[in-house]
Amino acid sequence: MLDKNSKIFVAGHHGLVGSAIWNNLIARGYTNLVGKGHKELDLLDAAAVKTFFDIEKPDAVVLAAAHVGGIMANLQYRADFIYQNLQIQQNVIGESFRHDVKKLLFLGSTCIYPRDAEQPMKEESLLTSQLEYTNEPYAIAKIAGLKMCESFNIQYGTNYIAVMPTNLYGPNDNFHLENSHVLPAMIRKIYLAKCLNENRWDAVRKDIGLRPVSVTESGVKSVVDETSSESDILYVLAHYGITPQAVTLWGSGKPMREFLWSEEMADASVHVLLNVNFKDTYDSNIKNADGITEIRNCHINVGTGKELSIKEVAEKIMKEIDFKGELLWDSSKPDGTLRKLTDVSKLHRLGWSHKIEIDEGIHRLYEWYLKGICINHRQ
Repeated sequence: MLDKNSKIFVAGHHGLVGSAIWNNLIARGYTNLVGKGHKELDLLDAAAVKTFFDIEKPDAVVLAAAHVGGIMANLQYRADFIYQNLQIQQNVIGESFRHDVKKLLFLGSTCIYPRDAEQPMKEESLLTSQLEYTNEPYAIAKIAGLKMCESFNIQYGTNYIAVMPTNLYGPNDNFHLENSHVLPAMIRKIYLAKCLNENRWDAVRKDIGLRPVSVTESGVKSVVDETSSESDILYVLAHYGITPQAVTLWGSGKPMREFLWSEEMADASVHVLLNVNFKDTYDSNIKNADGITEIRNCHINVGTGKELSIKEVAEKIMKEIDFKGELLWDSSKPDGTLRKLTDVSKLHRLGWSHKIEIDEGIHRLYEWYLKGICINHRQ
């Protein structure tokens, strides 16, 4: 097992989950941590990853780095999602094996499960039917990653554990209007609409000065920031359904989703890293018709086991932000999977359960978002 002196490489330590895992490890007294930003270490570069492992020789690895995005990005950049994630996993897991890493934690996603999986989704649902089309390339990459961990463990006796988090949100989230996940995107859209509705152009300019917004039409890219004219800003924001009178969101609002605060995901991940071994993740008594023990579905779902509709989430955000305009839905846009509720009974058996509920989480994230705007504009 790992001790307080163990060197732990957190790949993706600037990201939503990676940063939270880093902080959680520090809080537990694990301070011998290694993290490299993309400019320092390109995980797509096999030679660079090998050199990094040759020099650092980590005892443990947390693979939280990934190429991620929402429905729009998954639809438009399918090759990027499968290629980059496979490459990152191949490089990091491969070098971990070659350098005798004691423990590896691989972070995936519950999008690995079939579109029509029985709800709530048990780990055993994996590969039982067709995936959701919109994120199929990303899901296939993550399935390959968890199967790499599983297969190395079976063949070589390594101790690589894969955790599959549900929809995450929290500090250091991505609020890009095109590439972010649903909950942070809704917070930013509704916040900007509130500012427009109240004619608070100073707040709008602060927001887009920190995170410029662009739109590409007919091959021409338009970008607005704090220096842009009001008419240009209104034009680009309207492209994303943001107006002074209303916010228009993708789909029908009917899909059900489960949300987990990212710092709780981090706590669950570190709990698994420190306390769970591969042998704890499967039942060795299950044999097939030929009497062979089938070791599969060793990954661990991480979530709350609770769900609510996208419409309900949006309404909670409307209330938190106090936007007086309308909430509209563009049903011509895809909904994605209608339900994605995880069965977290394995995680509970392994000793971890969530504490932060969605209302508290939305409040915390909105407060963090506002604080970030103020801090960055004082610098």
